[in-house]
Amino acid sequence: MNVLVVVPAYQEEQVIGTVVAELVDLGYRVVVVDDGSIDATGSRAVSAGAAVFCHAVNRGQGAALQTGITAALRMGADVIVTFDADGQHQVQDITKLLAPLEAGSADVVLGSRFLPGATSPTIPPLRRLLLRLAVSFDRWRTVLKITDTHNGLRAFSAAAAAQLYIRQDGMAHASEILDQIVRLRLRYVEVPVQVRYTEYARAKGQRNSGGLSIVRDLFFRRML
Repeated sequence: MNVLVVVPAYQEEQVIGTVVAELVDLGYRVVVVDDGSIDATGSRAVSAGAAVFCHAVNRGQGAALQTGITAALRMGADVIVTFDADGQHQVQDITKLLAPLEAGSADVVLGSRFLPGATSPTIPPLRRLLLRLAVSFDRWRTVLKITDTHNGLRAFSAAAAAQLYIRQDGMAHASEILDQIVRLRLRYVEVPVQVRYTEYARAKGQRNSGGLSIVRDLFFRRML
């Protein structure tokens, strides 16, 4: 399969080169979307072997993912993997995501920090609680039997990715993707993955108060 890995990135000059190099070393083609960074994120991603697309201004992770998915489809991807730029995700977990797609048993594969076999022991306690609440909220909204919600490690068949359209520019895109899985009746499965919460990743990560903005964005999108 022609696998393209989409990496949304904003102000990630410290780690983006390492993240891209690890993916390239394992033979993956990488699309980095530089979401309006004013540092060297874009140039370092290019040097490491990625195709880079740039937003003129910072629009948010959802917008960057949509740009990357569109680009990957135009580049002939059979499978699109979404991967965080801050070093939290493990390149080795991609093979777990690809297996159900190769077998033809799923259209979308979601990485989970909470399934048996997942190893994310460094999740801060408050963050773990908020993630659990987010899962309960999205299970109630969508009736999907998921164990993780805002995990950026996912894989889509090209056919599934072509049907998705992310309208939420910010972090609410993760819940919006679940909505579209339901609406489009896509087959999905979760697989256990590892997430490393390094000091750098914690400093770059979404603030806990961001959960309220996600609920707000979803509410107003439904109302409008």
